[in-house]
Amino acid sequence: MAITAQMVKELRAKTGAGMLDCKKALTETNGNMEEAIDFLRKKGMASAAKKADRIAAEGTTYILSEGNTAVILEVNAETDFVAKNENFQQLVKELAEHLLANKPASLEEALEQKMSSGETVTDYINSAIAKIGEKITLRRFEVKTKSDNGVFGEYLHMGGRIGVLTVLEGTTDEEMAKDVAMHIAAINPKYITRDQVSEEEIERERQVLTQQALNEGKPEKIVEKMVEGRLGKFFEQICLLDQPFVKNPDEKVGKFVKSKGAEVVGFVRYEVGEGMEKRQENFAEEVMSQTKK
Repeated sequence: MAITAQMVKELRAKTGAGMLDCKKALTETNGNMEEAIDFLRKKGMASAAKKADRIAAEGTTYILSEGNTAVILEVNAETDFVAKNENFQQLVKELAEHLLANKPASLEEALEQKMSSGETVTDYINSAIAKIGEKITLRRFEVKTKSDNGVFGEYLHMGGRIGVLTVLEGTTDEEMAKDVAMHIAAINPKYITRDQVSEEEIERERQVLTQQALNEGKPEKIVEKMVEGRLGKFFEQICLLDQPFVKNPDEKVGKFVKSKGAEVVGFVRYEVGEGMEKRQENFAEEVMSQTKK
């Protein structure tokens, strides 16, 4: 029976095994999908698929830079214990090196790229899953560039629970850039400047503040001025340059950066597992279930 690319793709989706292994399994079983799955399971090549529906919301962030290019990435595992494992840390480092060298445009492109070993990034991760025994995923990454007159600020908090990569131009002061990265790790701004906030978001906040003021019984004629004043506080919460600098709350980040002749042109902040479903542990139920066995 002729083995088609679609059949290989389907088997790979079901088992997580490599493309060549899937093709071999289908050839050996004359295209029988169920027998091919069993073939891969017997060979220990379908182990990644068994873990595909598990929750992997632990892990680490990592930053790697070379010259005028840097990459920040998040790699997830199921437990914090494995995230601190030497093999997992090596996997993260090798993924960072690959991403920095190849600069894929998307996660999908990255997963299909071949590493120096000749296997794809997906197959490399699946091999690690078989060795480490937990679901592992490359969740996201971003590649940043700077000029010769710029600097990267790199900061990993709590061993990588939060990672921040900043890009500053007009300075080569790495310590100052790292200070800005630490501020971003602590305060978590959404934007660099007010100009980046959409009119829609500003108007939505203005409506909320207006209603709050009216509910407080403020006269309508002074509500507008009050709202504009409170909008300033809103910008402080979400815009980096408007925020009091964590290392000197009497000075705004924008003023601090400007005093160094620098400009913040970009930043990326990753927090491990943010926005993901977390594993809910119930140790009482776990103990009870053990006593019933």
